[in-house]
Amino acid sequence: MQIKQNTIRTLKSIGIILCLLLTGLFYSSKGIAQSGKAFYNVRDYGAKGDSVTIDGPAINAAIQAAAQKGGGTIYFPPGIYASYSIRLQSNIGIYLDQGAILLGAKEKSGNGYDAPEPKTPYDAYQDFGHNHWKNSLIWGIGLHDISITGQGMIWGKGLTRSTNQPKGGGNKAIGLKYCYNVTISDISILHGGHFALLATGVDNLTLHNLKVDTDRDGFDIDCCKNVRVSDCTVNSPFDDGICLKSSFALGYAKPTENVTITNCQVSGYDLGTLMDGTFKRTYSKYSDKTTTGRIKMGTESNGGFKNITISNCVFDYSRGLALESVDGGPIEDVTITNITMRDIVNAPIFIRLGARQRGPDTIPIGVVKRVIISNLVAYNVDPRHGVIISGIEGHPIEDLQLSNIRLYYKGGGIKDSMSRIVPEYTKDYPEPYRWKTMPAYGFFIRHVRNLKMHDIQTSFIQPDGRPPFVLDDVITANLYDIQAKKGEHTPWAILKEVEHLNMFHVQGVENLENQNFKSGIL
Repeated sequence: MQIKQNTIRTLKSIGIILCLLLTGLFYSSKGIAQSGKAFYNVRDYGAKGDSVTIDGPAINAAIQAAAQKGGGTIYFPPGIYASYSIRLQSNIGIYLDQGAILLGAKEKSGNGYDAPEPKTPYDAYQDFGHNHWKNSLIWGIGLHDISITGQGMIWGKGLTRSTNQPKGGGNKAIGLKYCYNVTISDISILHGGHFALLATGVDNLTLHNLKVDTDRDGFDIDCCKNVRVSDCTVNSPFDDGICLKSSFALGYAKPTENVTITNCQVSGYDLGTLMDGTFKRTYSKYSDKTTTGRIKMGTESNGGFKNITISNCVFDYSRGLALESVDGGPIEDVTITNITMRDIVNAPIFIRLGARQRGPDTIPIGVVKRVIISNLVAYNVDPRHGVIISGIEGHPIEDLQLSNIRLYYKGGGIKDSMSRIVPEYTKDYPEPYRWKTMPAYGFFIRHVRNLKMHDIQTSFIQPDGRPPFVLDDVITANLYDIQAKKGEHTPWAILKEVEHLNMFHVQGVENLENQNFKSGIL
């Protein structure tokens, strides 16, 4: 028995010694770097972490040292590290420890962020910010196997939120182009500039458990393939939260495809109040006097979107879900499910096929087809717009299915609005507020083929004089199990150029089978 106890004591002592040795090696990372191990402490390369000293040269020196050894983790212990542009390299991970803040410094004369790339012939096809990556706090081009992780924060205090800066200036927290095998997880981003993240032509991209409270876009995922966004919270009162794009910034049309967005929350609280936990809603000087937030695919859409799924997401005090193809690319094979919305400031669902065609003349008008939206509830929705689903004449949205949807609008619309003729807005910027007050409070559906809607409920909190539905140029529509609240002397629907309409178990309307309507009301 005594021998066993001595053996146990000896093993415990050896274990303690090993733990101390490993701990010492971890925190004496200069020794680790010199011996070719994984961790490179930025303080060992001259970083002060005092919020005043520009630590960028030290950080870049640590990255360079790691890259020369084949890669490694650049370790930031607690402190505030002021910096301008940090240049990533392949096989490099940045790790921000708890209490570590990477601070985007304000530019001073002779010192600042890397200059944006020179102009290209295709810059005119999207905003300035989408065409440049080097004028970022952290940037990488043509890299592989990189990561930004940890429990610390990126604070882009000195970044600008401007979209157009031909003379330079840092306007992104993270800018990545032509990279693959990229992971960004667990960190927080405050004041990310024009983009907290601009990822263009990035494949195998993972964004996980990020907290973002930013002054323009949260994530812009542009021309990317194999993307996983999960468990992220994005507050972006001045622009979109999670935004898929497929611009012409690479010089050719590349789709964004194979994307999952799940278990995420988007909002438009006052800037900074997500991060401090106060969730304020007092600011009023937004675009259209409303906050933004939201999940969107589009505005830039040259390459289109394929194989996209969005699930288990929360919209709180934001604009609604938007699917837009206006620059020639397709939207194909999209499923959106288990969405809850509250205090939505414009259309809860906006699906738009347009013909702005901001791109080369060779790109044809796009398509929107095979989209399924199910299990969605929205409460306290702005009364002006309703759901807007619109293709353009000769280019309908095809094979659209909506099911298990509950919409509760604020109401207050006047009956006179139901007679409004809505312009096509074919070449306009795709945004619901530009459509103004719609003739239906619930659903405005135009230029659609093969529509299926079932298990739908739409109602209002205050009385609304408009009908719940307008159908215009809709061919082959199956509507069943629908409950739609309406005023006493208000029609259920306004119909124009509707063919092959089937309606069953629709509250207040007799069943219809394969009916055609040149114009009329129900």
